[in-house]
Amino acid sequence: MRIETLGIIGAGTIAQAIARHALNVGHKVTLSNSRGPETLESLVEELGPGASAGTTAEAARADAVLLAVPWTRVPQALSGLPPWDGRILIDATNRFPTGSPESEAADLDERTGSEVVAGLAPGAHVIKAFNTLHGRHIAADPRQDAGRRVLFLAGDAAPAAVFAEWADGLGFAPVNVGDLRTGGRLMQVGGSLSGLHLLKQG
Repeated sequence: MRIETLGIIGAGTIAQAIARHALNVGHKVTLSNSRGPETLESLVEELGPGASAGTTAEAARADAVLLAVPWTRVPQALSGLPPWDGRILIDATNRFPTGSPESEAADLDERTGSEVVAGLAPGAHVIKAFNTLHGRHIAADPRQDAGRRVLFLAGDAAPAAVFAEWADGLGFAPVNVGDLRTGGRLMQVGGSLSGLHLLKQG
């Protein structure tokens, strides 16, 4: 399997940055949000050829789908989507507490955020990525004079390898840190890799 089309659920800073990287290497990108495709027309025009707007269901039919919404909106964003059938879901979310009873209950859950996401998207191969980098580092050219921007990722071996090949094509230096439980703990907020910005030479 190769990733040639990218669907994006969310249209904020992270979503737009990754969309631009994908478009720069010739991928087709479908963006979506909770307010409907018509609200994304100006953004799609700005992004240029290869970009389109769709419903979340339409975006979710791509080879790989980026989830880039606030944590409290994750259940709604993943509700009612077509069957995943083993396609890749890239989880770029971070599990920030909000002080609500729902989040307090979630904090008692021993699962990582991406394990929660996987439970909401049965049949998807969930890959945790992009959540450890600040938005400005994601938006910048991952190829710099000092090296390539390191992109930590976590997930099962086979889909993680597919994702890593795709991320490498965007210019990042992917580093697999384990499955969603082990690697996810390292990458989530408060983990040792959260907010760690590295460049890899060569």
